Amino acid sequence: MLEGTGTAAAQGARLAKVLTTLDLISLGVGSCVGTGMYVVSGLVAKEMAGPGVIVSFIIAAVASILSGVCYAEFGVRVPKTTGSAYTYSYVTVGEFVAFFIGWNLILEYLIGTAAGASALSSMFDSLANHTISRWMINSVGTLNGLGKGEESYPDLLALVIAVIVTIIVAMGVKNSVGLNNVLNVINLAVWIFIMIAGLFYVKGDNWSEGQFLPFGWPGVLKGAATCFYAFIGFDIIATTGEEAKSPNTSIPYAITASLVTCLTAYVSVSIILTLMVPYDAIDTESPLMEMFVAHGFYAAKFIVAIGSVAGLTVSLLGSLFPMPRVIYAMAGDGLLFRFLSHISSYTETPVVACIVSGFLAALLSLLVSLRDLIEMMSIGTLLAYTLVSVCVLLLRYQPESDIDGFVKFLSEEHTKKKEGILADCEKEACSPGSEGEEFTGPPTNTCGAKNLPSLGDNEMLIGKSDKSTYNVNHPNYGTVDMTSGIEADESENIYLIKLKKLIGPRYYTMRIHLGLPGKMDRPTVATGHTVTTCVLLLFVLMFIFCSFIIFGSDYIYEQSWWAVLLVVLMILLIVVLVFVILQQPENPKKLPYMAPCLPFVPAFAMLVNIYLMLKLSTVTWIRFAVWCFVGLLIYFGYGMWNSTLEISAREEALHQSTYQRYDVDVDPFSVDDSFSYATEGESYPGWGPSEDKGFSYQQMAEAKESHRTSSRSKSKGRHKPPSEALIANDELDYSPE
Repeated sequence: MLEGTGTAAAQGARLAKVLTTLDLISLGVGSCVGTGMYVVSGLVAKEMAGPGVIVSFIIAAVASILSGVCYAEFGVRVPKTTGSAYTYSYVTVGEFVAFFIGWNLILEYLIGTAAGASALSSMFDSLANHTISRWMINSVGTLNGLGKGEESYPDLLALVIAVIVTIIVAMGVKNSVGLNNVLNVINLAVWIFIMIAGLFYVKGDNWSEGQFLPFGWPGVLKGAATCFYAFIGFDIIATTGEEAKSPNTSIPYAITASLVTCLTAYVSVSIILTLMVPYDAIDTESPLMEMFVAHGFYAAKFIVAIGSVAGLTVSLLGSLFPMPRVIYAMAGDGLLFRFLSHISSYTETPVVACIVSGFLAALLSLLVSLRDLIEMMSIGTLLAYTLVSVCVLLLRYQPESDIDGFVKFLSEEHTKKKEGILADCEKEACSPGSEGEEFTGPPTNTCGAKNLPSLGDNEMLIGKSDKSTYNVNHPNYGTVDMTSGIEADESENIYLIKLKKLIGPRYYTMRIHLGLPGKMDRPTVATGHTVTTCVLLLFVLMFIFCSFIIFGSDYIYEQSWWAVLLVVLMILLIVVLVFVILQQPENPKKLPYMAPCLPFVPAFAMLVNIYLMLKLSTVTWIRFAVWCFVGLLIYFGYGMWNSTLEISAREEALHQSTYQRYDVDVDPFSVDDSFSYATEGESYPGWGPSEDKGFSYQQMAEAKESHRTSSRSKSKGRHKPPSEALIANDELDYSPE
């Protein structure tokens, strides 16, 4: 991956670095708020949760924020890459899991684009008093079975909208973001109008006895699974890492800010909607427009219509914007067809991927109803978020050597720019402990060692040489923050300091009794394997636990002894696994942003995401299975054999086999630059008495030292006895007798 980012610059066309933190927040908020505010709130309120939609949104937001925290850490770990969760899992877990996540992300964005186009189409239809849909049904006819068995018309208007937005996205990133920002301002103004105007029409009776949770808590939780759809825009921020000006700081800030903004918008709109209109009278197609019509305020319908056009267009842009980038990242790695990774030198966008993804989304919006699209979109996203949480857990507990590439990668970008005195000071501060060993720069990390915090963290080591000259063998190595000299744990973790004050001196005794790792403990390969095993077991156990709670809820409510025992046993096992992970030492590497409270936050994110996934309908799961099956066919038929990893592995194997042949058979007879054929009467230097043989081999090795690698020299040494045997055989064969 690191080589790929280097060669991309050499080949010319690269993605443009033009996005600021504000642009990223605008992209995140825009892609969430559109469909979520104007469609999902009404749909969930009417059919699933009633006014309890407010609670549904809060539950979905908590799940999103937990996943958002994990996304933010990954955005900082691998900032110079595009492809979001796909790239993160490619680096941490491996190619197959990465393909699976990438394939599901494509599904998420594909359906998001189609849903946005369908929502815009139905909104225009509502503005025209349903004349468009009537005309379509009369002139084109209806298709059966595209929704849940009901008849629906092919939505030509949605197809046209999807095509237009595809052209805008393909035109270039700055154009897309500029339009996005303008539409977001309009959306914000309309949201303020809805809040103020809606207050004049609210009725407390709509929340009266039994009206707030008409479908009970199961309805609220089912609603939360669909409401989750309304928050999925934030991962667009993570896909634009390669186009952000300063990804290390802007990605975490943008993710947090966009999630908080979206939650505020959804909850406020849901309160107004459910207080203005009884939940069973809400219009599911365009609820915010029709709620003013129900009270006779027709002018407001058109004001809200302007906002919903802006909001839904932004949402559509938000879904279509990252999809080509994920396809581009996957095609670049050879997992999808290579031609999809072409970047236009004119627009600096992956044009082929844009056109292909836009065409597929347009086709989907033409044929499938909006409700089905929304349900199906959540499942791929929830799975991607779950796997991102898994990756964070795995990565934080692995030994440094396994993730050393990240350190080098983050530091290279900064150290290349440093010159003169600054470089000299760094050289002094970071020089290795052993004498005579020179500072070699980025290939051995910025400080010639593994665990030192990289310069990607914007750390200045100048003037701190007395505190920063720890070498690898120093007992405090990796535990002291180089900028402050304070122990790393204390300088970073506020919660830990508060806990120490609360418990007092007993804190350290408690840590020893619980078997928690000390500050000097570092992860090893063994502890890394332990965490990997625990995380995989945790994933499986959580899946079984959530399945039993959802599908065996009747037995639990009836308090059957075996059901209660099973639930308690599974909870205990989950707690034990989390505690075993907690006992393993974390990697000491510090990043500008790190997910707090490990391993609890990622573990809880996994639990919530799996639960919400299993709350989705059976039809959604069947469609999802079909999509996954198509993906597996592509992977095993094309991706597995043409991936960059596979090709480089084959080349390496070929390379090694060639060198082995060369070392065994050819080396003793190879003609070196300094070698001349013996004239008559002279003997060949290698064919003399046995005591000279060692000397002649040594001479050859010295002559070739300038262009031989050490590994080749070693292999030559290993193959010496067979070579001598070959020479002896040749002498027998060619003897004059």
